[in-house]
Amino acid sequence: MAKLSLVGLGPGSLDLMSIRAQDVIRNADVVVGYGLYVKLIAPLITDQALVRSGMTKEWQRADCAIKHVLEGQNVALVCSGDAGMYAMAPLVFELIANQSLQMEVETIPGITAANACASLVGAPLGHDSCTISLSDLLTPWDVITKRIEAAAVADFAITFYNPRSRKRQNHIIEAQEILLKHRAPETPVAVVNAAYRGEQSVQLSTLDKFTELVFGMNAAVIVGNSSSYRFDDWIVTPRGYKNKYTLEDGATLAGQTPGRSLKQETESSKERV
Repeated sequence: MAKLSLVGLGPGSLDLMSIRAQDVIRNADVVVGYGLYVKLIAPLITDQALVRSGMTKEWQRADCAIKHVLEGQNVALVCSGDAGMYAMAPLVFELIANQSLQMEVETIPGITAANACASLVGAPLGHDSCTISLSDLLTPWDVITKRIEAAAVADFAITFYNPRSRKRQNHIIEAQEILLKHRAPETPVAVVNAAYRGEQSVQLSTLDKFTELVFGMNAAVIVGNSSSYRFDDWIVTPRGYKNKYTLEDGATLAGQTPGRSLKQETESSKERV
């Protein structure tokens, strides 16, 4: 039976793409994707048929991939990041469900933009976090602002996707204004463009100043929570260990009052075995 594989390419470099994703692409009869993403996997293309299209052609790509599977071909529909996050998987499953189609579908996970960008600046997503797209092409802006407000109140570290475009310059400024009602101006912010690609750039700033930087659609903006701090070129969002553990010699993180020691925890674990 033919299969439709929704393949997450991750940031785009082959060394950060899963072995499973590479194997699926190599063994596909047809590879479907946005032109840039197909170009990124050129070393994996041999005799597969290629179907490429441009921006805003997501519907056509999804429909094309489904039709090829119904014709009996194994199809790899490739997406940057993870196929299930702001990518093609939701649309594909919608189309299949709406038409009550019976076909085999698998999703091959990929490294998301949030994870890729965060890895370049330390551990900014070390505690509870969320992602919010600032594109209002498919989601009303008033819905997006409610989500920003909720995330700000809940003190999530936030990764903003699609932060700015030529036509959409003010959305990121409105997001900044909402966050400044709930977070300190010096809250650390990272602006990462094209993570792990040739044009990669990393800029570190603060909540009150980051909108002065130059960035566009290819960037992700990571805003720390109330506990996040800057250390050299890293942003750290603590998980909370300093309130629970000490080292065996009694040393603590950040000079906090010693809590339960790692030695005690190890001994307790042995007792439970």
